Amino acid sequence: MNQIDTREHFTEVEIFDYARRLFEARGSKAIAEAAQKAGSFEQQGEGEQARTWRQIEAALRSMRGPTAS
Repeated sequence: MNQIDTREHFTEVEIFDYARRLFEARGSKAIAEAAQKAGSFEQQGEGEQARTWRQIEAALRSMRGPTAS
């Protein structure tokens, strides 16, 4: 789950599929892991990888649904 294909573009279905598998493997830690990876790639100047991880993070958040505040 740590390595993502190095293609530049992923379909929405591929993003959601990866997010689902990440959630199954990491549970509630998946969102934090995706955000951490995105931040790390942003700091390294890897914009495309960072964008992909932000999309995965968003997919994970949508799977989680609304939270009470």
